[in-house]
Amino acid sequence: MASNSINFMQTIRKYGIVIVLILMIVLLSIVQPAFLSATNIFNVLTQSSIFGIMALGMTFVIISKGIDLSVGSVLAFSGVVAASLGQIPGATEKYFPNMPVMPVIVPILTALVIGGFCGFINGFLIAKTKIPAFIATLGMFTVARGFALIYTKGRPISNLVPSLTALGGKLFNVIPVPVIIYFIMIILSYVLLNKTRFGKNTYAIGGNVTAAEVSGVNVSKYLIMIYTYCGLLAGLAAIVFAGRVGSVHPGAADGYELTAIAAATIGGTSHSGGIGTIGGAFVGALILAVLRNGFTLLGVNAYWQKVAEGCIIVGAVIVDMRKNAKRD
Repeated sequence: MASNSINFMQTIRKYGIVIVLILMIVLLSIVQPAFLSATNIFNVLTQSSIFGIMALGMTFVIISKGIDLSVGSVLAFSGVVAASLGQIPGATEKYFPNMPVMPVIVPILTALVIGGFCGFINGFLIAKTKIPAFIATLGMFTVARGFALIYTKGRPISNLVPSLTALGGKLFNVIPVPVIIYFIMIILSYVLLNKTRFGKNTYAIGGNVTAAEVSGVNVSKYLIMIYTYCGLLAGLAAIVFAGRVGSVHPGAADGYELTAIAAATIGGTSHSGGIGTIGGAFVGALILAVLRNGFTLLGVNAYWQKVAEGCIIVGAVIVDMRKNAKRD
């Protein structure tokens, strides 16, 4: 009897977040049957795709016992530059009036390079100057947003070419392209975290940085790689954002860094370092998307979303601290 009780508690600890997601889905489907429609399910996945992609990179960062507060601003900066390279010829207030239409790969690569470079700067500062990740990424949070405002003079960049907005559309008019991109990055991130030396060393750095150094891990090198990957995914999220919205404003993605952190945290990524999974980040992002979608379907005031999200984040951290205390 005692053994069954222990097994039950272990199952709850291991799959608790998945159980919470299932209960949310069941409850919402009972209260609002339209929730389980194929259209709404794709809508939930699409809503979670942008901050979900960012949460994947954030998972690597938090596992390494770090934090990145800059991803929302990096999305905005890389997004406005990419959008300026992907406008139609007759666009109103075209950023580069005499520039011919560029192949869609140009704005995509531009966003990825800018995002990756911002992440590289974060990682370099953290690894080489030893300043706290909170401070380094808070600085980038301000700098990247400032550059976005300077670049655009505070105005949105719109009238994007169809090949760019298609990235926010639907494949065969059924499957949302952002969801396809999101799932590809989930698979890639899973492989990186679980099947490569990069992932193994990410866990090692977060678990015990001193032990990692003693065992021969080049901590500085891998910290730079971790933050570069996080920034790269912020750049990719910028492309998905541009495709979905059809324009990018320098104030875009305000607060998205907190949503990405929340998704990773809710999914079980420990701020104590060394613990976290890509699957958990996906479930965490899905919980936030289901919560928002459910509130919308039920006609609940949007401001209560923030209250609910805050409570869930605090609850997730409390659970994480209790688990770590028992482990110690």
